[in-house]
Amino acid sequence: MEEITECYYKSPIGTIEIKGVAKGITSVQFVEKQLKNNKYIYEGNNNKVYPVINQCRDQLEEYFNGNRKEFEIDIILKGTSFQNKVWRELMKIPFGVTVSYKYIAEAIGSSKAFRAVGNANNKNPISIIIPCHRVIGANNKLVGYGGGLWRKEWLLNHENKLYHKDSI
Repeated sequence: MEEITECYYKSPIGTIEIKGVAKGITSVQFVEKQLKNNKYIYEGNNNKVYPVINQCRDQLEEYFNGNRKEFEIDIILKGTSFQNKVWRELMKIPFGVTVSYKYIAEAIGSSKAFRAVGNANNKNPISIIIPCHRVIGANNKLVGYGGGLWRKEWLLNHENKLYHKDSI
């Protein structure tokens, strides 16, 4: 079994833990870890760092700096077939756009499964790259985000500002 490498990256909205193996990223999550003066640190696997970890960190930094709208990184999804279907559909949501849970449920052919879509969103192991933050309630309200609603709001505002800047 391949060992996992971890990198902690200090983003504008908190520390992000990036986990991966040689073939791809397995997890991108907000964590309560203080990095003090470091922009990022590595842990695990005897400090061996897979290139995909650095690519992910660099692409996240470009995203937060407003220089990246799409991620080009190998990811490894581990979930149920339903979760994987939802997560793949989430990756089709364009930068700066929001959709409802019902929209995702309909897009995957399960129009009544919007609660299950919400549950799959909640289990998303690769936040930001799989943009579950772009899914909102049918009433246009911000609902549910594992990293906290304030982060969801920040991410949506960040994308909205950049999206509208390009379309003027």
